[in-house]
Amino acid sequence: MILQLFPTQIYYDSLYTSAAKTKQTLKDLRGDIKKIHNSDEEGQRWSKRNYLGGYTSFASWDRLHQMSPYFGELEVAINSHVRKYSHKLELDIPARELQMTSCWVNIMPAQVVHTMHIHPLSVISGTFYVTIPRGASPLKFEDPRHECFMGSPPRKAEAHPRNQRFYQLQPKEGHVVLFESWQRHEVPANPAAGERISVSFNYDWIRR
Repeated sequence: MILQLFPTQIYYDSLYTSAAKTKQTLKDLRGDIKKIHNSDEEGQRWSKRNYLGGYTSFASWDRLHQMSPYFGELEVAINSHVRKYSHKLELDIPARELQMTSCWVNIMPAQVVHTMHIHPLSVISGTFYVTIPRGASPLKFEDPRHECFMGSPPRKAEAHPRNQRFYQLQPKEGHVVLFESWQRHEVPANPAAGERISVSFNYDWIRR
């Protein structure tokens, strides 16, 4: 008998079931993100130093769900997915205490990379995909036990995802991915010619 213990559970689904709603949401967000990028001079300066070749509002405008009606609507839609995910994780906290506390945009032109990192002190983090050109880079997850692999042989190239050391999820436009915030992840260098545009966010435990 094999017991599968301590799984890493990643949630991935279309934000809306309606294709028309998805199309309109993407259109609205793309227009808003363009305005944000053009107006956020502080974020452009920070990105020039810390996000080479790309743009993120992470260090400037990181509460877009409280600033824009389009992002506010996005928060409402994501909330339902977070509730499903937290139920699957069997988190022992009231659903109302898990709240979006930060939300920012990322624009990754060709060859821009976002190196391996976590989202400290948050509970659930995730990304909504606005524009994914053909051949764009995936979201890469690392096995959280990685630092303990002393003398552990490599895995076969065709190994089942649960046995791999890394897993690369190829996102689609209009889809949301959720993961626990301690999960290390990265976006490798974008090989696509077009811009890879996404909205990232954190949910924190707000005790009442």
